[in-house]
Amino acid sequence: MEAQTKAYKTLRLLFGLLPIAAGLDKFLNLLVDWEMYLSPTLASLIPMSPGSFMILVGIIEIIAGILVFTRHTKIASIIVSAWLVLIALNLLLAGYYDIAVRDIALAISAYVLYILAPQQNPTQA
Repeated sequence: MEAQTKAYKTLRLLFGLLPIAAGLDKFLNLLVDWEMYLSPTLASLIPMSPGSFMILVGIIEIIAGILVFTRHTKIASIIVSAWLVLIALNLLLAGYYDIAVRDIALAISAYVLYILAPQQNPTQA
C-alpha cells in the first residue's frame, strides 16, 4: 500500500473516531469537565446554559465523525477542520493557548485529509 493511501486511511480513522469520542464525552464528562473550556465571552452570547451548549457541541461532533466514515469524507474533513478552528478560537478567548495550538494543528491535519480524500470514497474503508 502506498504512503499516500496509508496516510489517508490513518487520518480518516483519526478524524472519524476523535470527534465521536469527544462528542460522546460531552454527555459523560469522563475525560474532563468540558464547560470549563467555554470562554466567558462565548458563554455570554449563547442563548442556553453552558451544559446544554456542550451537549449540542457533542451532537455536532458525533455527526461530523460519522460523516468522515461515509463516502463523503472530503466534505466531512472540511467540516471537522473548520470546527477545530472554531474550537481553537474559543480556547484563545478563554486563555487556553496551549490547547488552542493543538487544535490548530489538528485542524491542519483534517485539511490534509481533505487533500488526500478522493471526490467520492469507495464504499469500503
